[in-house]
Amino acid sequence: LCPALALAGWCPLSPTAAQTTQLLVEPPWRPAVLWDRVTLTCQGLRTAGATTWYKDGRHWGQEFWCKFVVTECGTYMCVRFSSGFSHPVRASNDHLVLQVAALTLLEGDTVTLRCRA
Repeated sequence: LCPALALAGWCPLSPTAAQTTQLLVEPPWRPAVLWDRVTLTCQGLRTAGATTWYKDGRHWGQEFWCKFVVTECGTYMCVRFSSGFSHPVRASNDHLVLQVAALTLLEGDTVTLRCRA
């Protein structure tokens, strides 16, 4: 059982070195769980204009907001102009979840996992 989506309305500046669209997760744990009040922020090469959102592989909408609070289970992606698709972010409503910090990991890195219920 997953409730509806609530949109918020502001866009932070994109990093100047970014070459692709990034989907930022707050709090920064994956998989994201709805009971954490997860916020997704889509960042691309430009800071103004519409963001195209995808949920579960399907076009989900186009908004002038690049940030929203997730209140629906699913896998989310976004596009900001011609900067390409973001990586997917899965949001679940599972009662027991093993999470990892939402960072790029390389072989040999030390990671922190957390088991939550």
